[in-house]
This record gives sequence, structure tokens and C-alpha cells, in this order.
Amino acid sequence: MSRPPRSRALPVPASRLSRLTGFGGVMGTMAGGIASGGLRALARGERPDMRALLLTPANATRLADELARMRGAAMKVGQLVSMDAGEILPREIAEPLARLRSEAHHMPPKQLRAVLDAEWGAGWQRRFASFEVRPIAAASIGQVHRARLPDGRPLAIKVQYPGVRRSIDSDVANLGTIIRMSGVVPKGVDLDPLLEAARVQLHEEADYRAEGARMTAYAEMLEGDPAFTVPGVHAELTTDNVLVMDYAESAPLETLEHAPQETRDRVVTRLLGLTLAELFAFRVMQTDPNLANYRHDAATGRIVLLDFGAVRDIPDWLSDGFRRILAAGRAGDRATLEAAALDLGYLPPDMSAAQRGELVDLMELSLEPLRRGGIFDFGASDMARRVTEAGEALSRRQEATHVPPVDALFVQRKMGGMYLMATRLAARVDLDRLMDDALAARPGAA
Repeated sequence: MSRPPRSRALPVPASRLSRLTGFGGVMGTMAGGIASGGLRALARGERPDMRALLLTPANATRLADELARMRGAAMKVGQLVSMDAGEILPREIAEPLARLRSEAHHMPPKQLRAVLDAEWGAGWQRRFASFEVRPIAAASIGQVHRARLPDGRPLAIKVQYPGVRRSIDSDVANLGTIIRMSGVVPKGVDLDPLLEAARVQLHEEADYRAEGARMTAYAEMLEGDPAFTVPGVHAELTTDNVLVMDYAESAPLETLEHAPQETRDRVVTRLLGLTLAELFAFRVMQTDPNLANYRHDAATGRIVLLDFGAVRDIPDWLSDGFRRILAAGRAGDRATLEAAALDLGYLPPDMSAAQRGELVDLMELSLEPLRRGGIFDFGASDMARRVTEAGEALSRRQEATHVPPVDALFVQRKMGGMYLMATRLAARVDLDRLMDDALAARPGAA
């Protein structure tokens, strides 16, 4: 079993040499394990299985530990890989990597002060009535601190780890090498488009001024909606590497696991509805489904929305394609579902009819709740297990050689994350009402 997440004060390797050394250490250790394991196989008169020697629990743990230590782009890309690792890797390999989604160390006070001195200048402490040095949250790119202005207003301040921005390109390239070497990605899959998309996205996420502008724009889209809160941004204190926003009193979403059924149903319905509105009405989507990005204000019932680094515009072709897929899945129209999946890039045009049929079978299975309609009980459903098992069986029969468009994968990731969130909260959702509203939405609708 993977050990529980833990966070401690650990300096972030900021120089190119220190980060390269970290990657080199992982690769050297993994290579050493391969060599010793290979020699043992040869001694037994067996031919070494290189992929099996690479994909060991020990190597997965070493990789997760090093990425958690390095943080920045290295950890972020590791998180992206770990989101899907369970569909490709055995549990004992996937679990160490999954720790990256919830475990990050934080900067020690000395390094934190150096970052803030560089951003705000000496004597920055005088701008605040109080500033809590111990972070309230730590993630892959930055950590969050509570503070209070002289007039008493509470703040949440996100501080980027040093060296993140300038290390993105090399981190992505180095981690791509490790991923290829490890055999995590099935043979035949072109990893380059995914890594390039991750690199571009990371540069966007590392620009905190731009994230602040996206937060403000998103808040304007939801203006007047009593279901959600987007914290206000303090532009006068925000820099490229420090994002200052209002502190919104709230609790982690997972604290609702034991809340009344009505509360869980309401929260999940609102979040699913927001995801569909992003796709069909707003045409702008926050694509990171991390549960930590959503919090609940028990006093008002509002959902607090956080972290707007991974916001993407949704082009017309993508929105229209998913509309056709969901409508066809709901109606049980297999021919239209297959045509929509082909147009969206999920099915390559040169795929055999038999292989295409198997993929469409899997899509129909995942869309089964829409065909049933009515109230869907996420907590009582075994849908996730059945889809995972069917996907694993399909991957054993078909060699993966095709990757859908990256834009589609980001949307798929968000929708999959929302499904897992609904399952964790064991919500019951009126899918008919939700889909009626979503499929009728038009661009620009509130």
C-alpha cells in the first residue's frame, strides 16, 4: 500500500544543474535496478524483460519521491501522467505515482522570504497586518499563505516556487525521456503532442498575472449566480510570480462525504452543470479536475472555485463534437455516435471496422447512464469499474497507436474528474434535467 501523503519544508531545486541532477539520479537508480535484475535473469538462463524491470514498485516510488521533491513542471507533468496511470499500470505501480496528486512539499521560510523580497522588495511585511509563514496549501507550482491587510481583510497569497518558469522546457523534456524509458506509455503512442501541450499549458499556469486576469473574467461570467464564488484578485499586489486574492472561508469538498444527501446532490449537480456550461455555453473551461480546486462554504451553500491556471478556450468544433456525442449517447444512436467520434478525432479513419466497433462499444458503455435517464446514483453505480475493466481488456486486444486531439483530452480529463468527484460524494443527480439544460445551451448563455 502506498504511504499516506506528507508535506514538509524542503528547498525547491531552482538551478538548472540541481534539477538536472535530480533527473539524473532517478534515471541512474532505475538503470541500476535494470542492470542487477537483468543479470539475475541471465544467470537463470532467461532473457531479461526490460519493460518489466523498469516498471517496478520500487522505481515508481523513486520517481514519485523525486518529482515531489523537485516540484514545478516535473511534478505537474507527473501528476498528468498519474491521472491516467491506473488505466495502464498495475495498482502497485500506479499508487506511488498517484501520490503526486495530493502530496507536495513546501518551501522553508528562508527560501520563501527570498522569493517575496525579489517580488515585493525589502520591507514587504509592512504591507500586511499579518502574514502566516506556514502555508495552508502546497502544490506542484506554488504554495498558498494566509495574510491580512491593515484594514482587516483576509487574503490568500499564492507564491510560485523559484526557478519554475525557466525550468519548464527542460523539465518537460527530461521527464519525457523518463516516461519513454519507463514504458508507462503504450508502444506506438506519439508522446510528443502531449508533452508539447503540457509545456505550453505550464508556461500559462506559471504566469500569475494572467491567471489573475482569467479569475476576474471567470467571475464576470458567473456574476449573479448564487451557486458559486470566485475570490476577487488584488491586482496591485499581484506579480508574475505572486497571486493575491481574497480569502474565502470554506472547507475542502471531501468534507461533504458525510453531509446530508440533499447537500451532496446539490453540490454535485451544480458542479456537473458548470462543467457542461463551460463546454457548451461559456466555451471556456477550467480543465484541472483536482478536488482541491473546489471548496464548500457551509454558511452560504456556495461552491468556492479556485486555481485558474489551467483555463482553456473551447473551440466550436470541440464543443459541437461533444454535443453530438452526448446527444447520440443519450438517444442510443450508435451510427451518429460513431460519426461524431470520428469527426472529433477519437477514431482514426484508417482503423479497421472491428477495432472501431470495439471502441464504440466502450463509448456506449460509458454513456449508459444518459440512456437510462432519470436519477442516477453515482454512489451505487459500478459504472467506473466496468468502464475501466472494459478499457483494460480492449487495450490488451488492441495496440494503442492513436492519441485523440489534445484539446479533446483536456475536456475528457475534466469530465472524468467530475465523474470521480460525484462518485466519491455518492451523489444522486437528475441526468434528464441536467442534459436538457446542457444540450439546449448556446454560446454566451449564462
